Amino acid sequence: MESTWSLQQTVPAEAPRIRRITMADAVDALRLGWRDFQANPTQLIFLAILYPVIGLVAARAMAGGAVLPLVWPLASGFALVGPFAALGIYELSRRRERNLPVSWHHAADVRHNPALGAILLIGVMLLAIFAAWLLVAGLIYSTTLGATAYMPANLAELVEAVFTTPEGWRLLLLGNGAGFLFAVLVLSLTVVSFPLLLDRGAEGRPVDAGTALRTSLRAVLSNPGPMALWGLLVAGLLALGSVPLFVGLAVVLPVLGHATWHLYRKVVVR
Repeated sequence: MESTWSLQQTVPAEAPRIRRITMADAVDALRLGWRDFQANPTQLIFLAILYPVIGLVAARAMAGGAVLPLVWPLASGFALVGPFAALGIYELSRRRERNLPVSWHHAADVRHNPALGAILLIGVMLLAIFAAWLLVAGLIYSTTLGATAYMPANLAELVEAVFTTPEGWRLLLLGNGAGFLFAVLVLSLTVVSFPLLLDRGAEGRPVDAGTALRTSLRAVLSNPGPMALWGLLVAGLLALGSVPLFVGLAVVLPVLGHATWHLYRKVVVR
């Protein structure tokens, strides 16, 4: 509590103000996100984007080779770049909130937002974090399962080795631990930063990337419980959407995008 208070005291007067929310608010944001998705379904767009990527990764995985150990890190990386990929979804929720015409092609209106430069800057930052995650995942594999003489030839053999060998269990423990830290970092930096940039830019009051990132961090520090619940909801839905064959992500990703907009509305004072 004391650290949160100190952080709030050092915030400039013109910085976006943060509201305290409850666990129920986090759940309600998800409900509102589902409502927006029902009003403007966009699953076909996400299927068109997801399937070529998933097909390429799956084909490489089945063929074996150097990319095989990175199949799971690549798949789980959706959570790290998802906030940037959902920009168009935030725009749809913003327009619906203001009773403006809403259609799937309005998602591309983000390119006209005055805050586009700051949005792209944070997007590049997320890509760098994603690259760092792949590097860390590769290092963990090379020091655990990759250090053994046995080299899986395909995905089935890799899964068997992970769950039936001591090195595989160490890989699971270290990999999931590192993935959790990366996910917390991205959640803290982006839970409200992208919607804030988009919203203030559309209103003609753009903020810079640094302000957006600091506001997101303050939102998490001021609401640790609800934000932890939000992170669990996101992780659970992404896992659910990944089975089978990531098809469910075509619904999960846009719903989470809409819900993130409503969470932003609950946390950041207008």
